[in-house]
Formats: sequence, structure tokens, C-alpha cells
Amino acid sequence: MWKNYEQPKKCKTFQIYSYLYQSDKNGELYYMITRRLVRTRQLQPGMKIDQAVVDKSGRNLVQRGSILDNYVIDSLLKMGVMMVYIQSGEETAGDIEKSISPQARKQIERLHTDDRSKVELSDSVKTRVAEGIQFIYSNTESKELADTTNNIASNLMNAINSTDAIAVDISALKTSDEYTFKHSVDVATMSMVLAKQQGLSQKQIYEIGVAGLLHDIGKTKIPLDILNKPARLTDEEFAVMKQHPVFGYRMIKDRDEFSNEICMAVLQHHEKMNSKGYPVGFPSDKITQYARILTIADIYDALVTERPYKSAFSQREAVEMIMSMTGELDLTAMKSFLESMILYPVDSIVELSNGEKAKVVKNNPHYILRPTVVGIKSGRVYDLSMDIKCANIIIK
Repeated sequence: MWKNYEQPKKCKTFQIYSYLYQSDKNGELYYMITRRLVRTRQLQPGMKIDQAVVDKSGRNLVQRGSILDNYVIDSLLKMGVMMVYIQSGEETAGDIEKSISPQARKQIERLHTDDRSKVELSDSVKTRVAEGIQFIYSNTESKELADTTNNIASNLMNAINSTDAIAVDISALKTSDEYTFKHSVDVATMSMVLAKQQGLSQKQIYEIGVAGLLHDIGKTKIPLDILNKPARLTDEEFAVMKQHPVFGYRMIKDRDEFSNEICMAVLQHHEKMNSKGYPVGFPSDKITQYARILTIADIYDALVTERPYKSAFSQREAVEMIMSMTGELDLTAMKSFLESMILYPVDSIVELSNGEKAKVVKNNPHYILRPTVVGIKSGRVYDLSMDIKCANIIIK
């Protein structure tokens, strides 16, 4: 149960303007959360954003709930963001780790199974990629467009191959500024891992990465009052927005550096297997393999991204929505998506529907919503994917 008290209090480095008290079922207070305004130069890795950082157009740069790292802090400084709201007082991972019972520790050590190799982008790679993406979307007519795009795809390819990655920690992707970096790179990275999961060649994986980076380039031709509108689009405005795949296709189709497969993926990334997509409504047999993969990555990232006119869906909700779209999405690509995504990384702390906090000890690639966890107090093992006794228990 949460109670909110507005009590302004000034401090030297920040201003606490609200207190959030969490109590147990008996109404007993057991810890307090405070929200504070912190100067960007005083931010530290590991801090948690309590209010989305937005630009003048209302677009999110960093989403609420994001955990800061050095890259994000440096990006905020470069963008001239002076102060951000930070959450403090919440139980930290260290606090929870100390509260694990001896019985639970034994079970955790016994069952602990490392996750599959994951894509990891270093801060230096993130910086190079972010600068490249900004160049691409600001210089769409440049002769260097292809070289810049290929350099970014090479960085992502190296990151995937260096760890032999076959999985993506989708919680770790949600960093940095949304409209110049996050969406394009998230879609490209996820698409490349999905392509690898399907056994595609290195060339095909690379080309899907290029298509992912360029899939929304046509939005640079959409009027800014529509593109940046802080509310839902009207039918007329959405009709204009639905032309961005066509604009993107036209912008790259005559460039020798981009294959026909890349161009068609850009054109078709909003098409559906039931022919109810846009901009053309292609029948399923005319939708390319690249586009089928790209579509799932694009939909997932759009669902978990907060917009001025809608809240972000949780990762679990987004995965469940993807799973419900069997008539719209390619089933092979969907299977690859479900087998490649890591929703709850091993060693992360989750809260179960029965109220118990638990530690993830093993992921099942066939049931990504239901890992094996251990209750940190009881030491009880919950095999959420296989144990019939756990059928009614979910991760909140």
C-alpha cells in the first residue's frame, strides 16, 4: 500500500518534494521512498529515474524507471539536461541480497544456471552508434549515409559475434534517448539476434541489421507537427504517417549500397501476414523474410516505449501481446523472438503474485514468462514453467 505526502524540503544538492511510504498488509511502515531533484553532474551509475526526461517536443529521452549508467549520464550532459528526478529510499538489490535466508542461498547455489550468451554493447560502442544514428537521420541525402549505416551495423555485428550471442536481455536495451538511438538500435539488434536464431547467414544477419537501422528513415519526410504530436493522431494524420515506409523505400532504393532485400524490408516493416498491414497490404507470400523479422522487433519496441500520448506496456505485457498476434505475425519469426528474448535475467529479483520476492536462477527459452525462481525468505523453489503446483503463480 502506498501513501503520498507532499512535503517540500530543500537540501544542498537536491530538493525532496514527495515521500512515498510502503506498508505491509498490517499497515506497518517498513521503508520510505523519496523523490529528489538532482543536478545532472551529480548523477551516479545505478540511480533510478523517477520521472521521464523529455525534450521540448515532449518526446522521451530517458524513460521513467531507467537505471542510469555512464553512457546515459554523459548523453544527458551533452543534451544540456541540467537536473533530473531520482528515486531513492527503495529497497536496493544489496538490501534484498542481505535478506536472503540460508535455506534460500543453498537452493540458489544448487539451481543457478547462467543465461545464454547475450548481446552486450559497451559505452564506447553506444557512443559511436548514437552519433552515427544522429548523422543518418539528420543527413538522409548524404553520400556518407551508406558508409555510416554500414559502420553501425558492423559495430552491432561485432558485439553479437564477440559473445556468440543468441539472446537479448530486453531490459538492458532500454537506455538512452528514444528518438535518435533507442528505437532504431533496439530494432536492429533484436532483428539480428532473431536472424541468427533462425540460422541465417552472416550476410543476411548483417543486412537485417542495416534494414533495422533504416526502417524509420522515411519519418524524416513526415511533417513535424504530425511526427511530434503529443497526442493520438487523427485518422487523416495517421494516413500521412502510414506513408513513411514508402518514403523510406524511395530514399534508399536507388542506392547501389543497399540490396533489394534491405529496401523491401524498409517498405514492408508494417505489413501483416493477414494482409491487413500497411502501406500496401501485401499478401503473406509477398512479404520478405527480413520484413517478417523486422516487424516483430518493431512492434515489441513500440509497445514498451512510452509516448507522450500513451504509457509504456510492461515487458511481460508486450510479450503476451506479441504471442496473441498469431494471425498477424510470421510464426517462425515469433518463435525465434520468444526463444531469443531474456525477460528476467538470472540473478534478478522479481515479485510473485503470491506476494513473495524471489531470485531468478534459471530461464527456460521455451517459456520466457515463467523462469525458475527461489523465494528469498522461504527458500521455496518455484519452477514456473514445469511445476503444476505453480500454475496459478505468475511474476507481477
